[in-house]
Order: sequence, then structure tokens, then C-alpha cells
Amino acid sequence: MNIRYSKLLPIITFISDLIILNISIQFAHLLVFNYFSNEITSSVFLLLVNMAWISIASLTKNYVIQRPLVLSNSINRILSSLIYHSVAVLGVVYFFKFYEVSRWEMLFTYLLFFILIVVERSLIFAGLDYIRKKGFNIKHILIIGNEDIARRVKSSFEKQPEYGYNFVGNITEESLSKMTRQMLFDKIIKTEVKEVFICYRALDQSLLKSIVDFGDQNAIKIKFVSDLVLENSSATIINYKSFPVIQLSNSVELSLKIVVFKRCFDILFSLFVMIPGLPVFILLMIITKLTSKGPVFYAQERIGRNNKPFKIYKFRSMYVNSELLGPQLSSDHDPRITKWGRVIRKSRLDELPQFWNVLKGDMSIVGPRPERQFFIEQLIERSPNYKKLLRLKPGLTSMGQVNYGYAENVDQMCNRVRYDLLYLNNINLNSEIGVILKTIRVMTQLKGK
Repeated sequence: MNIRYSKLLPIITFISDLIILNISIQFAHLLVFNYFSNEITSSVFLLLVNMAWISIASLTKNYVIQRPLVLSNSINRILSSLIYHSVAVLGVVYFFKFYEVSRWEMLFTYLLFFILIVVERSLIFAGLDYIRKKGFNIKHILIIGNEDIARRVKSSFEKQPEYGYNFVGNITEESLSKMTRQMLFDKIIKTEVKEVFICYRALDQSLLKSIVDFGDQNAIKIKFVSDLVLENSSATIINYKSFPVIQLSNSVELSLKIVVFKRCFDILFSLFVMIPGLPVFILLMIITKLTSKGPVFYAQERIGRNNKPFKIYKFRSMYVNSELLGPQLSSDHDPRITKWGRVIRKSRLDELPQFWNVLKGDMSIVGPRPERQFFIEQLIERSPNYKKLLRLKPGLTSMGQVNYGYAENVDQMCNRVRYDLLYLNNINLNSEIGVILKTIRVMTQLKGK
């Protein structure tokens, strides 16, 4: 694929998204009857949905495939666009009183559209990945500056051919010192590159500004490469009017989009489980009551977001007064656990009442598991990074639980924390769904304790 053909990709993606939207509407129409009250409303609503998507897509640029290829980033932009689109469409529907429009069909439309567009993006990414690994759709890159940094950059990109970068030259600091600025600019033009990577430890600000201005005038992207190597991917650029600042801290600052998405997802998913699953809840309550003496539910104080305590609820799986000797972690052959308790703990059915905690807002579906203050103090002493997890809502399930499992001592809890810290740096729809699917697998394989 030649570079000039790749310029058609955004147009193709934009049109493809629009086609998928209309296919989703038609399929939703087949699933639910009486979608529109009459043909006039049907035409008006179809026009509304399409015009709203064209406007939202034009603003969010969700059809632009950016380098490097990161599917989760693309899906997050699509999700944001869907939220904006649904708000715009519902606003118009209620303002103009199109009450004949079926809310169920709108729900099916958005669900189908999201599924199909994720499939479409996955196919596009897979195709681009294959094409670039074959040496096509390549962007030519020139590196200017320190040889050590340049070597590190080249090595990193050579290991990721799907990024589609080809380094055509390297102007070292020594060579640059012998060049005039005009000679440098002539060389950049001669190499016909699309991007220039500046790799400097001691940066000449006047030179950098000249290169940036030159890039603006000739449609060449100028990128600065720091010699700092981070163990996480938390660095971001903040522009304060005329000067950029690199933020290196790994503080937890979830965007409003992520906060709204997680809360909406938590509520909808909890209702989806609790309402149809009510007979299962009742059955578990009866069996728990009949198999051992004591209350059906067990409430225990845990520490939530920003160190706020709350009561977590479970189906009781232990004998009454099982912690008279103080806080203890459970083990494989814990004598405190009832026979029925072993069954529901293996399948994690004992944690179903925590969906009520999620609806109340104490917890989220996915997040670091809430612990007791007794263990938190020990965790912070051994693993200070655990403090970061206290800035998030605790979860019904977590990256640590599905990848590491239950912990029988504080050392194992520290090992599990590492997985939750990975989740902290990668909160998106993919990670949420991935943890939920892994949790379902753990439940079916009876790997709980």
C-alpha cells in the first residue's frame, strides 16, 4: 500500500462506519417490531441518526487510524463518540417529542453498532499490521541528535514493524555541528521524510525552534525524544500556552469520560445480573440458611476509595464468630468455612451480594479488591505503591484476582498488588471486559477459595 493510498483510509473508514450504523438500525428493526409509528417518523429519525453521527465523527475524528496501532485507544474514541451521539439523539427525540421511537430498538441499535464497529476496527488493524510487516504503508523517518538515544529508538521500532516506520537516516550531533541550518533543511527535504525525531540530551533551543518552524512550513511532523526511560507509560504532554510540559508522575486522575463510563457500566451490568438472577439469589439464600446456623448475609468493614470505610456484603460462607482471634486470611483447608461455604467460595457465588455494593456506589465491577485496615497497613509497609489503589473504587473482581488468585498471607497479597497496578495504568473498555470474562472462567473452573 503506497503512502498516497493510505490517505484514503480515513475516508473509507468514515463511510464504512456510516454503513455499519445503518445496518445496525435495520437489524434492530428486525429484532423489535413497531420501531417507528409511521414512514415519516422513520425517515426523519434515520436522517437524525445519520446527521448526528456525521457531526460527532467529524468532531472526534474517530475514523482516523493513528500510529502506533493501539486498538484499545481506537475503541475508547468510538465509545466516547457513541456516548455523545446517544445524548444528542435522545435530546432531539425528547425535544421534538418523537415518543413513538422504540427505546428497545435504540438500545439494540447501539449495541449492534458497537459490536460491528469493534469487529471492523479489529479487521482494519489486523490488515494494517499485516501490510506493514510486509514492508508496505511505511513512513520514512529521519533521526537527528544523540547516537545512543537514536540507537535505542531504532531498536524499539524495529521490534514493532506494525508501527510502519522506516528510518532512512541519522544525523549525529557531530555531523550537525558541521552543518548550517540551510544544509540541514536541504537534507531533510532530500530524504523526503514525513517525520523527524529529535534525540538530544543538551538541546539547542534556537535550533529546535528553527526545525519546528521548518516542519510546520513543509508538513513534516517534528517529534522530540527524551533520553529518560520510564518503567510505566504515564508520561503526558501538557501545553501551557507557549511552552509544553512533560508530566512524569503516575498519579491517578481518571478522565470524566472514564468515570462516567465506569459508573454507567457498573449500574447496567449490576441490574443485568441482579434482576434476571433473582431466583438464583433466593435459592442461595435458602441453602445458606438451611446448611448452617447464622444469618444469610455476612457484612464486614472494608476500606474503599480515598480510605473511606464501607460495609461489604457476602453470602455467609463461614461459621458464626469465626474471627474471634482477629483478622485472618482464608486458606485451602480453612476449618472456619462451612461445607456449603466451600462450594460457593469455589464458584465465587458468595460474592454476588456485592452487586448491591456496586449499585450503592461503594464499589465498581472491576477494580482493586477492597481490604481491611489491618492488612492495608501491612501492605503499605511492604508495598508503598498500594496507596495508589486506594484512589480508585474497589472492585467486585480485579486483575489481581483473575491472574493471581486469592492470597493466603501478606506476601502473596503484595504479589497480587502488582497486577492491580497494571490495571491502574490501563483502565479502558478492553481491560474491563477482559477481567470480567476471566472472572467468569474462574467461576466455571471452580478456582476460588
